[in-house]
Amino acid sequence: MTEAVLIFALAIVLGWPLGRYLAAVMRGTPMRIDRVFGFIEKPLYALLGVRFDANGHARGMSWRGYASAFLVSNLFVGLIVWGQFMTQAWLPLNPDAVPNMRWDLALHTMVSFLTNTNQQHYSGQAQLSYLSQMVGIVGLQVVTPMMGLALVVATLRALFGGRDLRAAGAKTEEGHREVSGDVDVGNYFVDVVRATVRFMLPICLVWSVLLASQGVPATLQGGPSAVPVDTGVGMKEQKIPLGPVAPMVAVKQLGTNGGGWYGPNSAVPLENPTPLSNLLETLAIILIPVAVAFMVGPFTGRRKFTTLVFGSMLLMSVLSTSIAIWSEGHSATSTDIALMEGKETRFGADASALWAAVTTQTSNGSVNAMHDSLSPLTGGVAMVDMLVNAIWGGIGCGLQQFIVYLLLSVFLAGLMTGRTPELFGRKIEAPEVRLLALLILLQPLVVLGFTAVTLAIPSITGNSNPGFHGISQVFYEYTSAFANNGSGFEGLGDNTYWWNLSCVAVLLLGRYPALIVPLIVAAKLARKRQAPESAGSLHIETPTFALTLVAVIAILTVLQFMPALVLGPVADHLSLAVH
Repeated sequence: MTEAVLIFALAIVLGWPLGRYLAAVMRGTPMRIDRVFGFIEKPLYALLGVRFDANGHARGMSWRGYASAFLVSNLFVGLIVWGQFMTQAWLPLNPDAVPNMRWDLALHTMVSFLTNTNQQHYSGQAQLSYLSQMVGIVGLQVVTPMMGLALVVATLRALFGGRDLRAAGAKTEEGHREVSGDVDVGNYFVDVVRATVRFMLPICLVWSVLLASQGVPATLQGGPSAVPVDTGVGMKEQKIPLGPVAPMVAVKQLGTNGGGWYGPNSAVPLENPTPLSNLLETLAIILIPVAVAFMVGPFTGRRKFTTLVFGSMLLMSVLSTSIAIWSEGHSATSTDIALMEGKETRFGADASALWAAVTTQTSNGSVNAMHDSLSPLTGGVAMVDMLVNAIWGGIGCGLQQFIVYLLLSVFLAGLMTGRTPELFGRKIEAPEVRLLALLILLQPLVVLGFTAVTLAIPSITGNSNPGFHGISQVFYEYTSAFANNGSGFEGLGDNTYWWNLSCVAVLLLGRYPALIVPLIVAAKLARKRQAPESAGSLHIETPTFALTLVAVIAILTVLQFMPALVLGPVADHLSLAVH
């Protein structure tokens, strides 16, 4: 547990100042380094067509304009990257002569990284060129987390005092006057550019240097050849794949991305060579999500709200991590034998369980051990983490999902106490609850629906285990895709038309409604008249409400998926205990 305590302590100590800095960046607070960043940002603003008023402020957007800009930018970038994957054999920076990707695998890979999921049905060192890794993969891993951050920042602006565009006489980026009551939630392009240039890229540069110092490769040359020690008659040299690995590992960890340069991810010694690199990569998984939680207070002006967000997330994280480490340190028969199958002996079972817990508490999905080899109960913990998707969550999308649970908890608590459900003086009524309910119901409909079809028609699936573990494999794959996590029980032969195309649908349904619907709800609340808080108001910034919130999260996730969890990891655990 020492390493777990150290990781959480470092994340808190570093996340607090990072959160305050991130709040200043997203508020547009003047800084001493504005001139330096301005040289990079101004050409980007000109390219994106961002207009500024006489005071130097970017023109605001309504939620419609903001969401439209988000969707159009995703479509534009996605089509370019999809085309790159299918033509990489004819493009430069391909010293290992990697062939073009098949269209369905290229589509899945593009959508997976566009949605900040990084679910990999390919092995990067063998099926992507250096250019595809550097531009398509790393490029999306840099910008897509910041897109998620932009959406949650816009949602917070609406919840905490969005400006009436009509009253201000403003015109949006669409060039027309907004309809009555629409609020200014900021400028999407400015938010993404500022977050990327001023926050994401600098911290990725620092982490890249730290990882390269530990021996993670950082080169554009082709990999060397080596003769295996067990070379026999007719055996050939083995090609050692290298490349600019360190920058990709840095951004995959920091951006809650998870897509490794190598197929086995950070279980490969080249991607994770030393105990210090393992500590740096584990810390990077939760560092920015923790910083985003700390950003809430300075950004909104309600510092107690940060305590609610961070305290609830930390409580769920500690519970999940503790169960995972305990489970992996004991066999199914409750002896004191650590389960080492599928794990790096350099790190051991505890470090692997810690990584598995935090990578699924966030939407990271990277691994330093094979999740398919985790004990059944640890695999079940990983599934629950992804079903919640708000313990820390991904950058932006985790806090966005937390806001969904928060609004539903306020509604339920108001009903139970006989008070009008309201958040910070604004009533939560039927239209908002319907949208939130649809979002909550979407998860079981999609995940359980695709799982049922896949298990019912095994001829098209390729899942390797017919028993309880086979159920876990399929359920895990779709849960991971919907939660924008990307990790998997890698016993599946998942590079097939069925898996690629079905996962594309789940990836899209898990990403875009979860980001846009909370923004719509926040904009609806912002249009309502705000009543002053009084002794009769529901106060959410209290330990009692935090426990209520955690209980609601457990009910909405664990209980509604309990049959699938019982048929999968629980039954798998009991079957091992019997044997």
